[in-house]
Amino acid sequence: QVQLVESGGGLVQAGGSLRLSCAASGSIFSIYGMDWYRQAPGKQRELVAGITSGGSTSYLYSVKGRFTISRDNAKNTMYLQMNSLNSEDTAVYYCKADIISRATMTLRDYWGQGTQVTVSS
Repeated sequence: QVQLVESGGGLVQAGGSLRLSCAASGSIFSIYGMDWYRQAPGKQRELVAGITSGGSTSYLYSVKGRFTISRDNAKNTMYLQMNSLNSEDTAVYYCKADIISRATMTLRDYWGQGTQVTVSS
């Protein structure tokens, strides 16, 4: 059984910062790409940032220069440092990881349950 658990969401004023974490646990053989998505009310889920197992990163244009994605492979944990937050960043943030579990030895993606980020203006 593999689980992803996000933490670090909350309410912050515009211009503030938050750091999200996504911890993978369970019977994990290997973790490949990891991503952060978000979904605002009435909008489609969008990819915010991604990081490969080797550390290469990519970002949604609107968060470039404000958000930083990173990972600690030893801890099976991914982070999203979010600075200069504005109201348009308000959403539920989800992490996704491409994982091979020891049980199946098959690559598939796993999702966390989501964490709410609310930016007040």
